Amino acid sequence: MSPPVQLPGFLETLAPLLDHWGYLAVGFLLFAEDFGVPAPGETVLIAASVYAGAGRLNVVAVGVIGFAAAVLGDNVGYAIGRFGGRTLVLRFGRYVMLTEKRLARAESFFTRHGGKIVIVARFIEGLRQANGIIAGITRMPWLRFLAFNALGAALWVGTGPRSATWPETTSRPSTPRPTGTPSTCWPPPRWPSWR
Repeated sequence: MSPPVQLPGFLETLAPLLDHWGYLAVGFLLFAEDFGVPAPGETVLIAASVYAGAGRLNVVAVGVIGFAAAVLGDNVGYAIGRFGGRTLVLRFGRYVMLTEKRLARAESFFTRHGGKIVIVARFIEGLRQANGIIAGITRMPWLRFLAFNALGAALWVGTGPRSATWPETTSRPSTPRPTGTPSTCWPPPRWPSWR
């Protein structure tokens, strides 16, 4: 087994969870977060990515589990919105200033731009958790939701594990970067030689 990984800053609070539960923690927390439960899904994905970069977890497994949990969680949210959401919003929405008129405007907007919203919401905290519920309330066709949700989840999950392990997966030696250069831009890419 690899030596313990020192997670930076607030991520250190997730170390015992990842040490004990590993992939199960990643899957469960992402699944719960994606249908509206306040859980540190994105945070555990980042921490698991750091673990993967240190060799404690497999980056491909983190990505596949993260993708599956995100899609499944959003589909549970979709079912909640589809089979009970509108009734609940009309009954209790006035307490959060969500009237029937405002819901109708939101439904109209989501009907016109639903696919784009499902993809972009994945990257916005708060919208990521409500994404499936809103799609269900607005009666977005399930297969359309599933396709856009899977695309958004693939893009979102793909940016976490890959970016955390990038330095370890390159074969270039570490070179000092000039002051003011973002770390993702240095060292500059090497273009293949066609000679």
